[in-house]
Amino acid sequence: MVFALAGCADDGRTSPAEPGPSYFGTYPVTVGGVTLDKRPERIVSLSPTATEVLFAIGAGPQVTAVDDQSDFPAGVPVTDLSGFQPNAEAIAARTPDLVVISNDINGVVKALTSLAIPVYLAPAATSLPDAFRQWRELGALTGRPADAESLADGVGTEIDKLVAGLPQRATPLSYYYELGPELYSATSATFAGALLGRAGLTNVADPADANNAAGGYPQLNQEFLVKANPDLIFLADVTCCAQSADTVAARPGWNTMTAVRKKQVVALDDDIASRWGPRVADLVRAVTDAVAKVPA
Repeated sequence: MVFALAGCADDGRTSPAEPGPSYFGTYPVTVGGVTLDKRPERIVSLSPTATEVLFAIGAGPQVTAVDDQSDFPAGVPVTDLSGFQPNAEAIAARTPDLVVISNDINGVVKALTSLAIPVYLAPAATSLPDAFRQWRELGALTGRPADAESLADGVGTEIDKLVAGLPQRATPLSYYYELGPELYSATSATFAGALLGRAGLTNVADPADANNAAGGYPQLNQEFLVKANPDLIFLADVTCCAQSADTVAARPGWNTMTAVRKKQVVALDDDIASRWGPRVADLVRAVTDAVAKVPA
């Protein structure tokens, strides 16, 4: 989860920037350090986020294989390929004309490049504009620039509307964002934290990593959180770790927290909460829905 959400704070600009001269849907095209002479027809995606983006922009028919963690949308060509432990030989055996990966592990980029296989590296987004940039670059590489622009515009507009519809509050609500039952959290200096910040929330984890020594992902403790007394608790460890409002309430001292007493513990979709693809608007919607239910 931490790996997937790594990043720094959003710059506050939701709408994607105007495309540059490289985004015309013509070939050869060069973006993200990758040059393609023609449209790729055998794409291997080793990033669940990239898989979602590729299908959302209409490039699904060009995707011939995805990693074992790509599970959305339904029907994607799942294989036993791994993005966490990528094997260059296994990837090359799929005869791809483009490989998309989120992390250069085991020197896989160099290995594939040496085999004349183009590799687009799409690391965890650092902000919404950074996510939009990746979507546009994937659009350019796949010959779908207009579709990528439309996707980014639509998601950006939807997030803007969700945030604009929140009630004004004299005092911001506070929240705790849980990545795992070991009490790892995400501060405002992360991609997820910046999104929640757009909803006018105060992150109780921020003081625990004020100097960013933990990269925005500090491990908190029971005493710290009980004292912080957040108004809302967002659980991004529901599927992976079987956490719920009930398990949270059963933790020592947590029944005194405002979020628990007022039943303001929100279960998120683990996958949506850990990816920077098209469903990021669903994460913002889950947050704004929860915020809107708290009396102003």
